[in-house]
Amino acid sequence: QIPVGTDIEGMNILGLVLFALVLGVALKKLGQEGEDLIRFFNSFNEATMVLVSWIMWYVPIGIMFLVGSKIVEMEDIVLLVTSLGKYIFASILGHFIHGGIILPLIYFASTRQNPYLPPDALCLIFSLFSVSSSATLPSMIKCIEENNGVDKRIS
Repeated sequence: QIPVGTDIEGMNILGLVLFALVLGVALKKLGQEGEDLIRFFNSFNEATMVLVSWIMWYVPIGIMFLVGSKIVEMEDIVLLVTSLGKYIFASILGHFIHGGIILPLIYFASTRQNPYLPPDALCLIFSLFSVSSSATLPSMIKCIEENNGVDKRIS
């Protein structure tokens, strides 16, 4: 069978993005009357960022208990520790190679500046040690706005 567009389940992301763009343009065209809704969406965005930061503080505790319950269920702890040690070593090595060698080379090739002392080094360090893009997003937006002077509407 060949799937037809109406047979495929899931969210229509392209339609959602197009609607958001058209709504933004329409609100800007309204002028002062659209500013109230724009302020609402900005406040909603700030509240969402606060919620995400709260969640990111408590997620490690939940993950600790999930992993702890699986460790208690294991029969061979030595196999678990060796396998986990190999995984941790490979992960740290991969992060070091990517974050310490590859990304600085790309930065140096594109800017011809020292990649190890960028103006927003704190954000890069946080993103290096956090593997979640949701966790790094609030701090990255803050660094972009404060250190690089990017307008809040763009960030």
